[in-house]
Amino acid sequence: MTTTIIAIGNSRGIRIPKPALIESDLGEQVELLVKKGEIKIVPARVKSTSKGATLLLSEKTLATDWDRPEEDKAWENLQ
Repeated sequence: MTTTIIAIGNSRGIRIPKPALIESDLGEQVELLVKKGEIKIVPARVKSTSKGATLLLSEKTLATDWDRPEEDKAWENLQ
């Protein structure tokens, strides 16, 4: 597919035909990978969040954080 680089304000760009966008299945956010003579458009990487992430805690941290009298009292109310 051939297209023309056009002026868009102070920048330059291309129009991507709708069928090409549909076939590529790109979302709203994309990343441009640039090297001499080539610009590649790929989906933007999703930044990881702490939601659902697995956290590793040392035994020392667990012993300090979990072995507290107020924790025992809270558990007694649940049993």
